[in-house]
Amino acid sequence: MVIQDLHVNVECVGEGQAVILLHGWGQNMYMMKFIQHHLSNNYQVLNLDLPGFGKSEEPHQIWSIWDYANFLTHLLEAYHIKDPIIIAHSFGARIAIAYALHHSCKALVLTGAAGILPKRTLRYYQKVWTYKLLKRLHIPLHMGSQDYQSASSIMKGVLVSCVNEDLQPYLSKLSCKTLLVWGEKDQQTPLWMGQKMKEEIPNASLVVFRNEGHFAYFHQSLRFQGVIDHFFKEESL
Repeated sequence: MVIQDLHVNVECVGEGQAVILLHGWGQNMYMMKFIQHHLSNNYQVLNLDLPGFGKSEEPHQIWSIWDYANFLTHLLEAYHIKDPIIIAHSFGARIAIAYALHHSCKALVLTGAAGILPKRTLRYYQKVWTYKLLKRLHIPLHMGSQDYQSASSIMKGVLVSCVNEDLQPYLSKLSCKTLLVWGEKDQQTPLWMGQKMKEEIPNASLVVFRNEGHFAYFHQSLRFQGVIDHFFKEESL
């Protein structure tokens, strides 16, 4: 379908309370397929490739996280969805948080959620200084994460915009029930970020998967489904 002049790959299955699935950076709807299948008998489940990923078209210009939240608003309007439950991983959780700040949501399930700026070390500032120096000397640059190096020019800009957007000041304004699911050994969004989100978000609870990393929800998909089922039942969702 076409949303904001972008061709977007979307699947919508089932009936009932709407559940929206938002994958992480560099991923696609496949990462959320097991949740889609698990919930589709009792819920209306909307799964998609976010713009710039999978089979969905890239934004025509550099988007901020607020632009992605605005896109989500238009997408849900197209399906006449209000008050959704949003299940989101990593980058998708940034979008979920930004959306929930301005729209009513039944609940949020955020796993390995990005949105809090990492603690800056001396090594980080040394890398920034080196990058600026090489750029000034017009020396070819091959710095940045693998996600950054493999992205198109527009998606590089999107990544920079989003990772520098600190959502921590907004967390206390989230009003819906929130379940946080984290991998104990997550290196991309360390556990302290999940603990900080639990402190900042009203009505938030945190479940930690021991000895798991950033994709804890996917590697332990059956357990994750069980955690979701318990949360939904407990909150009468």
